[in-house]
Amino acid sequence: MQSRREFLAHAFGGTALALGAGRLAFAADAPRQGDRPNVLFIAIDDLNDWIGCLGGHPDTKTPNIDALAARGVLFTQAYCSAPACNPSRASLMTGILPSTSGVYNNPQPWRPALPDAVTLQESFRAAGYRVLGRGKIYHHGSGERYFTQKGWHEYIPKGGDPMPPKRPVNGIPRTAHFDWGPVDVPDTEMDDYKVSTWVAGQLARKHAEPLFLACGFFRPHLPWYVPRKYFDLFPADKVTLPNVKADDLDDVPPIGKRMARPEGDHKKVVDHKQWRKAVQGYLASIAFTDTCVGRVVAALDRGPYAGNTIIVLWGDHGWHLGEKLHWRKFALWEEATHAPLLFVVPNVTQPKSRCDRTVSFADIYPTFAELCGLPKPPQTLEGVSLVPLLEDPAKPWDRPALTTHGRMSHTVRSERWRYIRYSDGSEELYDHEKDEMEWTNLAGKPELAEVKKKLAAWLPKTNAPNAPRDGGRRKKKPKKQ
Repeated sequence: MQSRREFLAHAFGGTALALGAGRLAFAADAPRQGDRPNVLFIAIDDLNDWIGCLGGHPDTKTPNIDALAARGVLFTQAYCSAPACNPSRASLMTGILPSTSGVYNNPQPWRPALPDAVTLQESFRAAGYRVLGRGKIYHHGSGERYFTQKGWHEYIPKGGDPMPPKRPVNGIPRTAHFDWGPVDVPDTEMDDYKVSTWVAGQLARKHAEPLFLACGFFRPHLPWYVPRKYFDLFPADKVTLPNVKADDLDDVPPIGKRMARPEGDHKKVVDHKQWRKAVQGYLASIAFTDTCVGRVVAALDRGPYAGNTIIVLWGDHGWHLGEKLHWRKFALWEEATHAPLLFVVPNVTQPKSRCDRTVSFADIYPTFAELCGLPKPPQTLEGVSLVPLLEDPAKPWDRPALTTHGRMSHTVRSERWRYIRYSDGSEELYDHEKDEMEWTNLAGKPELAEVKKKLAAWLPKTNAPNAPRDGGRRKKKPKKQ
């Protein structure tokens, strides 16, 4: 197999030079290869289906994301490769599933596990694009600054945000950044707003090459600290709480209950009477990010790239706010795995299109490879191109979506069914035609054995060992004699 180094050296006509182990320097300008569409690549952290166009919450206010979705194809059943930032983003940006890479969790730097994988931004740069980015594109807690700034012409990592003077605002002790409350600052003080300003500036001027512009928004990631005016949009005493069944975990296997941890976050939220304020904080954070999305799209419409730019917007995974008595991501149910995905592709997509086929975020890389004529990377892309669905959202499609959380724990989601098989062999099965909240586990029903068998056929044949948490850089201390 061709190595990453060989691929990049060939793509740049020999101008990709080794600067030491795993480090590359690129020619300032690769040759332009034809007239290709520009790409606006919008990533939103921890955004579940609580946006207006997906109907995940009745109180949400996302006019800008909804308007953007109406321009092209909204995938109503898009699922992450993993319900955690690092493995989800590593999979999306390399096209490699966690079960192949061994990158299953956040504290596992992905580049040492995938030394020859050519990332999406590297592939665009090899194709002659001007490659720029700001904000959270990769997981910043797993070596992003060391491992993933390669391949950009310019990249500015996520910055900091103002904090409330006294924390935790919610009164829940010892929960780190599991907090929410308003900050009395203007939008301009927030890093996501600064990201939108910088991205808007790039869209306002012409670049010599076709443009790949990555825009990474951090909210609604915790802590939910955004300007007070966004909290005011959702009075806490009037917000709608998620539809939760108190005995929801009774038919869930023990390993699933351990993932849910009802005695942890959920008990704390209920005991401190913070459930409504938490929902308020999440909705406020989504509304703030929606404003930032609107600024970026408005800049695109005003600028020189309005007529020839592909727009993709994605959330890296879902989020629980009490469903299954669980909070955060880190689980294999619908709320943790389902997230927004939309494409606007000039001359390909039709406005106000919705696609109900199950798709994976691992499909994004091969989709851009086809749309933009990217060179074939050395790694095998484990997703498939979504171009047929962009052209015809109703096209027959026989692929369910696979999500992995931890080695050998997977879920397969078809249009109707969710099947979960944990590392200990225990199972869950839900019929979304009758049970969209996944309240009734049908895995023990003998008459559904064939349904489970068909879904289980999509489980990965490989379950790679866990990648090292330190990236393999630390040497073990010698044992004392």
